Amino acid sequence: MRITAIAGALSLTLAACSGGSDDASSTPSDAGSSAAAGDLSGKLTVWAWEPTLKQVVTDFEAAHPDVTIDLVNAGTGNDQYTALQNAIAAGSGVPDVAQVEYYALPQFAIANSLTDLAPLGASDLDGTFTPGPWSSVKQGDGIYGLPMDSGPMALFYNKELFDKHKIEVPKTWDQYLEAARALHKADPKAYIANDTGDAGFTTSMIWQAGGKPYTVDGTNVGINFTDEGSTKFATLWQKLIDEKLLAPISSWSDEWYQGLGSGGIATLTIGAWMPANLESGVPDGSGKWAVAPMPQWTEGGTASSENGGSSLAIPAATTNAKLAYEFIKYADAGEGVQTRIDGGAFPATTAELNSDAFKSKEFPYFGGQKVNEVLAESAANVVEGWQYLPFQVYSNSIFNDTVGKAYVSGTTLTDGLAAWQKASIDYGNEQGFTVK
Repeated sequence: MRITAIAGALSLTLAACSGGSDDASSTPSDAGSSAAAGDLSGKLTVWAWEPTLKQVVTDFEAAHPDVTIDLVNAGTGNDQYTALQNAIAAGSGVPDVAQVEYYALPQFAIANSLTDLAPLGASDLDGTFTPGPWSSVKQGDGIYGLPMDSGPMALFYNKELFDKHKIEVPKTWDQYLEAARALHKADPKAYIANDTGDAGFTTSMIWQAGGKPYTVDGTNVGINFTDEGSTKFATLWQKLIDEKLLAPISSWSDEWYQGLGSGGIATLTIGAWMPANLESGVPDGSGKWAVAPMPQWTEGGTASSENGGSSLAIPAATTNAKLAYEFIKYADAGEGVQTRIDGGAFPATTAELNSDAFKSKEFPYFGGQKVNEVLAESAANVVEGWQYLPFQVYSNSIFNDTVGKAYVSGTTLTDGLAAWQKASIDYGNEQGFTVK
């Protein structure tokens, strides 16, 4: 049902593209608000599921008494995107601001469904954000969102378990494979990681390996999972699958949380937003877990990639573009950033990431480790040049029907990636893109 809704919405995408820059919906409207500094007034509707925004909204309203903001949780991820696409298609009920994850942003931007923020002043924020998130909100010459948070990857590991079995924390992916073997041999109930197939994790791993399977130039798209980065990932991960070194447990399930707490799952290679989730979801892990840099594909490397993260974007249908921009600038590049950090969010702003206060924070859950030192370093080392498809939401939705088969059958990851490539190419061409 969800896939059908997204596919239907994407049918509108290329129709909107054909209208080009003359489409009136892509031009910000100033009606209904006065956004000069200190003279803000009007009403905004914000669709977002990120919990720290609640305090940001409260603070913004307190600073601007003539502004009212209705913060609505219209669903998480694809549920919200479907609702947003439906509202855009209907021409009513579209919010003034929407949380949109980086992988989903191109789908809305290419349809002229979002306001280009460059004319509103976003170009002046170049250098404010780390390279990964900043490149993710840019499409061509346009800027279609402001980075709200980021997910530079790191290795979260059960230090107690590694120490118990005298296993070195891996610095390379080859060492990671050896650690997986050693751990499972020492304790057949313990696995280096869990994985049942996840599109976001797979693309993040390929990204870190230097892969660029997606190339996007307007409606001209290339998809190629035979590049070097994709091959590196598929070769390594296939060994983990073949040797049954991965726990067959889906992330975010009750069994997953239990495995993280009991020692059944020893590591997570995941985004920098994970600490708060471990603290709340795995209380038994307090004092046991630590954080290290993401293992490398080459000895002595420092490369990392992003896993997750969202922007705040302004739908083109808003009549309050300037006021909406003032709010998202406050939330993502102003005083709201510290408010969100205090609430447990991981920022995308270079000033906060490089500050001594941020990097020197000690985390009791992680045995007093200064976790942000590792995460900030990862943010600075994200491999540049990654692109997402303008129909990534749909492509990710068919991952388990293609690549996912490698986890439950004799299909290899290489064959699964080839199937994912073909299905994504076919879909893109059906929607009016030129995909090769």
